[in-house]
Amino acid sequence: MEKNENKHFKKYRKLVNEIEKTTKALEEIHNKHMMCKNGCDLCCIDFSIFPVEYYFILNELQKDETKLELDLNQKGNTCAFLKNHSCSIYNHRPIMCRTHGFPLIYINDDDEYELSACELNFTEFDYEDFTIENTLPQDKFNSKLFLLNRDFIAEFTDKKYSEMDLIPLKDLAKHINQEKS
Repeated sequence: MEKNENKHFKKYRKLVNEIEKTTKALEEIHNKHMMCKNGCDLCCIDFSIFPVEYYFILNELQKDETKLELDLNQKGNTCAFLKNHSCSIYNHRPIMCRTHGFPLIYINDDDEYELSACELNFTEFDYEDFTIENTLPQDKFNSKLFLLNRDFIAEFTDKKYSEMDLIPLKDLAKHINQEKS
């Protein structure tokens, strides 16, 4: 990969900031319905992420010299970064993890808008009250992430990744664990 990787990380950080701004506004709108808090880990599973996220998170953890105690033997599909019901990489967590819990609107396989929300949140909320203004536009952010990732992987001279490749978070944990050894 060439030395231009920082430009991709800057764009990734800008995207994260845009998502954080959107989720903060949604949190203010929906605060009485949001049950997400430290200790709630229902959605903390071994997601797969784009290479740009993988390398961004790895870079951030290396810069921070974050000391992680990882359990690579988590049962089931639990995220390897989950420690005592808390995210051990919370400040550097992937975009997917930043949007969980919020009402998400996206276009499904039938080209229809679909709403998704955490089963623990919005238990006393009329789903008819969700609008474009009070939901997270998942497709918008996923498209931006996809395009950013496409530019990022194009710089790998060995063409290591394709546009659709995703890397399990567990692989990131293994990589970090090997560096500690």
